[in-house]
Amino acid sequence: MDEPLLLNKGGGLEYGNKNPFLVSSMKFVLKFTMWIIFIAWASLIFLYPSEFVYDFYLKFIQATTGTVYGITGTMFLAFSAPILVIAFLAIVHLIISGEEQFQEKETSKRPCFRLWTLPVIVDGPFGVVSAAELIGIVIFSVYIGWAVYSYTVKNLDILSKFQYTFKEESYLLLELTGLRFGLIGLFCLAFLFLPVARGSVLLRLIDIPFEHATRYHVWLGHLTMLIFTLHGVFYIIAWAMQGRLTHEILEWKNIGVANLPGVISLVAGLFMWVTSLPPVRKQNFELFFYTHQLYIVFVLFLALHVGDFIFSIAAGGIFLFILDRFLRFCQSRRTINVISATCLPCGTVELVISKPANLQYNALSFIFLQVRELSWLQWHPFSVSSSPLDGKFHVSILIKVLGKWTAKLREGILNGPKEDPQIEQPLQPHSNLTVSVEGPYGHESPYHLMYENLILVAGGIGISPFLAILSDILHRINDRKPCLPRNVLIVWAVKKSDELPLLHSFDMESICPFFSDLMNLEIQTYVTRESEPPLEEGKINKSVSSFGFPVGNRCGVSVLVGTGNIMWSGIYVVVSTIGLVLSVGLLQVYYINPFDISSWWYKGLLFFACMVASPIIFGGVVVGLWHLWERKTSAREVYEDDDGQKIDILPDNEPRARKELIQDYVDTSNTIRYGQRPDFGEIFGSKAEQWGNVDVGVIVCGPPTLQKSVAKECRFQSLRRRCNHPIFHFNSHSFDL
Repeated sequence: MDEPLLLNKGGGLEYGNKNPFLVSSMKFVLKFTMWIIFIAWASLIFLYPSEFVYDFYLKFIQATTGTVYGITGTMFLAFSAPILVIAFLAIVHLIISGEEQFQEKETSKRPCFRLWTLPVIVDGPFGVVSAAELIGIVIFSVYIGWAVYSYTVKNLDILSKFQYTFKEESYLLLELTGLRFGLIGLFCLAFLFLPVARGSVLLRLIDIPFEHATRYHVWLGHLTMLIFTLHGVFYIIAWAMQGRLTHEILEWKNIGVANLPGVISLVAGLFMWVTSLPPVRKQNFELFFYTHQLYIVFVLFLALHVGDFIFSIAAGGIFLFILDRFLRFCQSRRTINVISATCLPCGTVELVISKPANLQYNALSFIFLQVRELSWLQWHPFSVSSSPLDGKFHVSILIKVLGKWTAKLREGILNGPKEDPQIEQPLQPHSNLTVSVEGPYGHESPYHLMYENLILVAGGIGISPFLAILSDILHRINDRKPCLPRNVLIVWAVKKSDELPLLHSFDMESICPFFSDLMNLEIQTYVTRESEPPLEEGKINKSVSSFGFPVGNRCGVSVLVGTGNIMWSGIYVVVSTIGLVLSVGLLQVYYINPFDISSWWYKGLLFFACMVASPIIFGGVVVGLWHLWERKTSAREVYEDDDGQKIDILPDNEPRARKELIQDYVDTSNTIRYGQRPDFGEIFGSKAEQWGNVDVGVIVCGPPTLQKSVAKECRFQSLRRRCNHPIFHFNSHSFDL
C-alpha cells in the first residue's frame, strides 16, 4: 500500500485517448480548416478599409446579389457566415474528441513559457494581462488606428473632388467621419457578443472559460461604445452647426438610415456603459445588472437604425448569443432540489444541490444561482467546491455572506426548518428556498491536473475551488486514475480565524487514506487581522443551521447549458441556423418581394425577428426532444445510498498507529501564521530552490490586489530565473463582473 500508484514516466498529460490515425487526421483537418476560415474572416475585416479589399468586395456583391436573399445574403455570407461555419466545425471536432480521458505522454521535462500563462502587464487598466491577451489588445488597437487613418484619407480624397466652401467641407467631413466610426463600431460589435455566450461551442473549442471570456467582453464593450459614441457625437456636432439637430434626431426614414432608432440604441448603450464603469458597478451592482438588460433595446433599435443588410455585418455573433441565451432560459426555468444547506459560524453558507449523473463538470467550474424568494432577475456566480468524483448526483458550493443578497439567503436558511441531531427523522423540503441554476461553466479540460507542481493561492472564500481541486486530486490518486500533481502548496490568507474550519476540517484521509505516501501537501495559512490565536483554536465550530431534502425524488440541474451533451447542443445550433436561413428566405419569397417591401428599418425588424424566432421555433423542437431524452436517461439512474457522504475508507483492522500517523501528517502540513500577510517573494523563491527546473502551475482565486501580487511574482521569478529554477505559470480563477 505504501508503493506509489502513479509513476511519472512522462513530463505531461495529453487530454484525449490514443486516437486512431483517421480520427487524429480528421481533427487536424478540422482545426486547419477553422484556422483558415477565421484568418480569412479576420483579414477581410482588418483590410476592409483598403482600396484593394473594398474593390474585391464590390465585385463579390455584384456576383452574388442575384440570389433570393439579395444584398442581405451577400453581407451575411461575407461577415457572419464564417463564424457560424466555424461553430459547426467546432461541434464536429468536439464530438470526435468525445469524452476524453487523461493519458500520460512522453515529453521533455524542460519547462517552457506559454503565452496564456505568462503575465506581461500587471499594474494597468486591464488588470493582469497575459502575453496572448496583450497580442489581442495590440491587434485590435492597430486595427482601430489603421481604420481611422485609412478612412480619414478616403474622406479627404472625396472632399477634394468637389468644390465646396469651407463650412460645407467641415459639415461633410464631420458626417463622413461619423459614418466611418459607425462602420468600425459594427465590426467591433461582430466580436462583442462572442465572449458572453456562456455555453458557446467556440469557447469550449479554444478552452476559454466564461469567467475569462467575460473580461474580453468588458474590454470590447468599452471599445465598441467609445466608437459608437464618437459616431453619434460627430453627427450631432455637424447637425448642430447646420441648425437642424432636432429635425435630424427625430427623422425616421423609410429608405436609408433611420436616425431616431439610432439615437434610442445609442442612449440604451450609454446607460449600459456608464453603469458598467467600476465606480458605479461596485457601489450599486443591482443598478448595473438591471440596466444591462437594455442590450435587447440596443440590438433591436440598431437593426431598425441600419436595416437588414448592414445589420448582417454583426449578426453572426449576436445570433450565437441568442442561441445560448434561449438555452439558458430553458435551463433556468427548472427549479432544483437543494440536498442540504448549512450556515457556518464564519458567515459562509454551504449548498449541496442535486444534478443528474450525465451532467459533467470539472473542479474549476462556475455555476450561476438564482433564489426566487430573493430576486427573480438576479443571478450570482459561484465556483464549485466539490470534485465531480465526490458523487454522481450532487454538486456543492460555498457562499460567503458579503452583501444584501447573500445576507438574505443566510437569513432564509436560518429561518427554515431545524433538525434535531439526536432524533432521526426524514429531511423536509425548505419551503422558503426555490433555487434555479445555470451552468456549470468552466474549462473544457481541467488544467490543474497538467502540472506536477501546484501552488494554490486563495483569499478568503477563494479557498472554495481549491477544496474541489484538492478533492479531485485525492480521488484520482485513490482511484488510480492518471493525475500529475505530486507537490501541492496551498497559500491561504484570511482576515479572522473563524474561517479556518473551511479548510482545516477538510477530511483528506477519508478520500485517500495514504495520500501522504503519494503527494507532498503543504498548507500555509495567514490570519491577517489577528495577532495571536484565539482561546478556542483547534475546535471545529458546529454549523448554525442545516436542512435537506429526501434522497429520493430529486430534481437536478438541467444538462442544456455549459457541459451538456455536445451532440444535442450541436443539433440545436445547426437546426436553429438552418431555420434562420429558411425563415429569411421564405420572408423574401412570400412577403418582401411580392409586396415590394423597401423600408430599411422594417426589413431590419423582420430580419431581427427571424434571428429571435428561429431558436424558439426550430431550436425549440430540438430542446423538447432533448428534454425527453434527459428525462428518459434520468429515469434509468439509480441513486447510490452513499452519494455525497464522507466515508472513512480506512480498513477496520487498520492499526490505530497508522491513523494517528496520518492525522499527525495533516496537522504538521498546516502552518498558521497570525498577524502576517504572505510574502510571495519568499514563498516562490523557496519553492524555486526546492522544486528545481520544472513547470509550476499557480492558480489564484481572490481579490484583484492578490491576483496582481501573485502575477507580479510569477513574472519576476520566470523572467529572471536561473537555469535550474522553475517557470511559474499564472492562472486566475477569479470571477469579477
